[in-house]
Amino acid sequence: MLEYTFCHLPEVGPATEQKLWQRGILTWTDALEKLDKPGKKNDTIRTGILESRKRLAQGDAKYFALALPAGQQYRLFNKFRQRAVFLDIETTGLSPWDEITTIALYDGTSVRYYVQGDNLDEFPADILTYGLIITYNGKTFDLPFIRARMDCPLDQAHIDLRYVLGSLGFKGGLKRCETAMGINRGDLDGVDGSFAVVLWQEYCKTGNPGALDTLLAYNIEDVINLETLMIRAYNLNIEAMGFRDILPAPPPVTNPFSPDMDLVNRLRSSVFAFR
Repeated sequence: MLEYTFCHLPEVGPATEQKLWQRGILTWTDALEKLDKPGKKNDTIRTGILESRKRLAQGDAKYFALALPAGQQYRLFNKFRQRAVFLDIETTGLSPWDEITTIALYDGTSVRYYVQGDNLDEFPADILTYGLIITYNGKTFDLPFIRARMDCPLDQAHIDLRYVLGSLGFKGGLKRCETAMGINRGDLDGVDGSFAVVLWQEYCKTGNPGALDTLLAYNIEDVINLETLMIRAYNLNIEAMGFRDILPAPPPVTNPFSPDMDLVNRLRSSVFAFR
């Protein structure tokens, strides 16, 4: 899809891109061959395409991420998928003095996880192995939260699925988007970010490994599901534009952690009773 893209170029918006496609100028190669008449706009497009080809050959995902509108950044995914990672964090709260409790990463093959007081300090080095970060609401939450609390600039290319899914009409938070797309969390259904805080508090208070396992199961489920949401959003956009670059559904992924349902039910009852 990326080489069919023109809306990242200067002076080319969605309407101009549509007009180019309607004229049979579908790819960068088409444009270089057909936009051969001298003129400011043609020259600008040709120059931009030559630069885009160079950046793509260099594997510069960030160049395209910065140039594309937020709702169109899904176009990066297929070309840079091999260097992509899905990221999600859990915290003790949302205030400036709150802390990161766990971070989960999933690259389509393997899961990595980081826990405060254990291996959280390994995250800054590990994230450097990826060139494209994919989150839900990471632009305003996950990435700024990490930058503020760790020596970690996170200056890679970034796709925030909140905006990609929002442009398709899916809004209201990650769990609501999952439900709208038929993703079932099983035993983790009903566990949310606020309950993740309760799980961490229980772990710190009692040392109960079931609390940490449940928290990690929840955190990792987020990043596993982000891959499915990314692929479905990509395909919905591609289909709507009439292109055929459809991606297959990802294979099933086994979450390495399972929730302690006795603990979840007990904590849920005590939290609700307190409220």
